[in-house]
Amino acid sequence: MSGIFDANNQDSALFIGGTRVSGQQVRSQNVMAAQSIANVIKTSLGPVGLDKMLVDDVGDVTISNDGATILQLLEVEHPAGKILVKLAQQQDTEVGDGTTSVVVIAAELLRRANELVKSHIHPATVIAGYRLACKEANRFIADQMAQKVDTLGAEALVNVAMTTISSKILGTYGTFFAEMAVDALKAVRSQDGRGKARYAVGAVNILKVKGSSARESSWFTGHALYRPFTGAAMRRSVTSPRIAVIDFDITKTRMKLGVHIVIDNPDSLEAIRKREADISAERVRMLLDAGVTAVFSTRGIDDVYVKMFAEAGAVTVTRVPKDDARRIARGCGASVLTTLATLDGDEAVDVNALGSAELVEQVRLSDDDVVVVRGAREQHAATVILRGANDYMLDEMERSFHDSLCAVKRVLESGSVVPGGGAVEVALDIYLESFATTLGSREQLAIVEFANALLSIPKQLAVNAAKDSIELVAKLRAYHAAAQNAAPDAPRSHLKHYGLDLHEGKLRDNVKAGVLEPAMSKIKMLKSATEAAINILRIDDMIKLVPEQQAEDPHAHM
Repeated sequence: MSGIFDANNQDSALFIGGTRVSGQQVRSQNVMAAQSIANVIKTSLGPVGLDKMLVDDVGDVTISNDGATILQLLEVEHPAGKILVKLAQQQDTEVGDGTTSVVVIAAELLRRANELVKSHIHPATVIAGYRLACKEANRFIADQMAQKVDTLGAEALVNVAMTTISSKILGTYGTFFAEMAVDALKAVRSQDGRGKARYAVGAVNILKVKGSSARESSWFTGHALYRPFTGAAMRRSVTSPRIAVIDFDITKTRMKLGVHIVIDNPDSLEAIRKREADISAERVRMLLDAGVTAVFSTRGIDDVYVKMFAEAGAVTVTRVPKDDARRIARGCGASVLTTLATLDGDEAVDVNALGSAELVEQVRLSDDDVVVVRGAREQHAATVILRGANDYMLDEMERSFHDSLCAVKRVLESGSVVPGGGAVEVALDIYLESFATTLGSREQLAIVEFANALLSIPKQLAVNAAKDSIELVAKLRAYHAAAQNAAPDAPRSHLKHYGLDLHEGKLRDNVKAGVLEPAMSKIKMLKSATEAAINILRIDDMIKLVPEQQAEDPHAHM
């Protein structure tokens, strides 16, 4: 087939240099690429999953079992493989958890779809069946499996966080970090324009401090910066500060490059030098006259101007990361000032661009000084101090804690959870197989394969825990079949909450055991995995162009 692209092929209407792969061959290549990606990360699935060590081209080491982190560090070249990498990143951005599961399911859906196509089922039929199955699965989760978190007690949120971090490095510390995640996120509660509660994960700042045990980690309300006050003579704290966040230097003003000044009087030179120093001094006086008592600058402030601030009782923090500067400005109701220039060509401080808080103070943390902004006017903030032995451990702790924050946020905002441990996937398998028998078209085959593909999650969970996956999954399917055939008020209906207990190698009621996941996580996972599998399945032709060769320069010398 690729011969039609050869330059000497006279039968082809296309004369471009490249290769073409089409039909079943391109589908098989895409499935193989997807399976290879899934095989890399599937052993890290679940509470007893294994970690991966990744070493990049400069020797930096990353140790993690987070699916999105692992795939992000892999240099995937195959186009279909890149789709799965983007899929994991999208799941991590939207939900924060389930990044490994979504890739495993997408790869399995693709593999089973390819087998159907080999059996002469048209890809369009498979795609229609997958879309219908996904729609029914999401409806079943919302109607039958989801439970309101309010009915499960106060510890339900902690259980959601525990389920998320149970497979991470923080899982060995019990409920310590789960309770911290719930408390920190509740501390940053805000309301949107319609009065609905919102919990901004970005308002929870995470600082990593080497040394001490992980159990010495802590959190407090307020935004912390890993920067000290600029001057040693400054006060350690300022109550009810007026805060200015600036994005320009307060240094001795120098003429721009290429500006030439011709003078004929040596006294004028000294006047120019004095004026250069006075320009920034005037800016400092403008800020102080506007009532500013705390300045956060993304750039530098010269010592002579730091002295001016200190003598006026104000504090300054320099070299603030821009993300932190924007976060402080947003929380305090301030605007980031990039210049003091006005439309009239003068310079002035806009008092509406200043923010306020209850307290700005410098505290000692381990061997470093940290500046803390407490009681921000517009948006409350929380800071989590993670303690660990080394950078590798702290980086993985931060990723794990961030995942738990995202899971708790989704539950707080949506208010519904589902049992974990493979319960949802097995329940969907039973339901979709039954639903498929109500259809009299070829889509029935695709729906059955969709249902069977979901079993890849509980099977892989059992395999990673060194348990008998065939026996456990068969027994779990029997439990859920009995639950779905029972009356709503019958004792057997509670079997729908049963899932895997991977530590003991048996089945249990995961709602009572506290193994809970956000319902949104499962719904998003199924939608994303289905769409990714469909996008790859729709491909029946791949044309790869050969880069144009540059003509050699006859005058070039070796």
